[in-house]
Amino acid sequence: MSKTVTPYQNEQVTKKEQVADMFNNISKTYDFLNHFMSLGIDIIWRKKAINQLKKDQPKLILDVATGTGDFAFEALKILKPEKIIGVDISRGMLDVADQKIAKRGLSDKFEVRLGDSERLLFDADTFDAVTVAYGVRNFENLEAGLADIYRVLKPGGKAVVLEFSKPKAFPIKQLYNFYFNYITPGIGKIFSKDSRAYSYLPESVAAFPDGETFTKLMDKVGFKDTKHKPLAFGICSIYTGVK
Repeated sequence: MSKTVTPYQNEQVTKKEQVADMFNNISKTYDFLNHFMSLGIDIIWRKKAINQLKKDQPKLILDVATGTGDFAFEALKILKPEKIIGVDISRGMLDVADQKIAKRGLSDKFEVRLGDSERLLFDADTFDAVTVAYGVRNFENLEAGLADIYRVLKPGGKAVVLEFSKPKAFPIKQLYNFYFNYITPGIGKIFSKDSRAYSYLPESVAAFPDGETFTKLMDKVGFKDTKHKPLAFGICSIYTGVK
């Protein structure tokens, strides 16, 4: 990544701490704004990413940067694993996830823990699959985060990463940039008490090393058979790699 983009541009505080604060601030409106601003398409993208694991039939899944748990809930429905553990650095987001888990009676299938995505508190070779949805661009050290995901995967286990990317074709690129840079922050300002969070979103996507640059980083930390699949003209991408 050419430069480190942070939510609050405060040089006295690490990106990690700023990201945790940001998600604590927006946790109560996060789900609503996610679906509203993507017109519900984010739900389709999640399903497509989860389907990358269908033939693998993972029994134990780690969902990194789990947030309010939407990706994990969808994975439970589609993949029917024995258990999913979700990890996130935002207590506010995990409180929302815990409420959803209790409401759905899924505490035996899905548990969430406060933790650092780049220093996962699990033994090596633990999980059949690791998933990350819209979380890797918030890592302070992307390579360290990917290396730790690789470490906790079992040999033969698969990582699936869903992340925003930058469309290149006209006019999608121009429409996307206008929506992300002008409409998204405006909507965020109206519905969220933290307007800066929704200005950080396009900045973090613009700075993220997407496409082949990202798969090369996966290769570098040890992943094999890495692939990237653009969705919706490149607005979003699914990345996969095997240990």
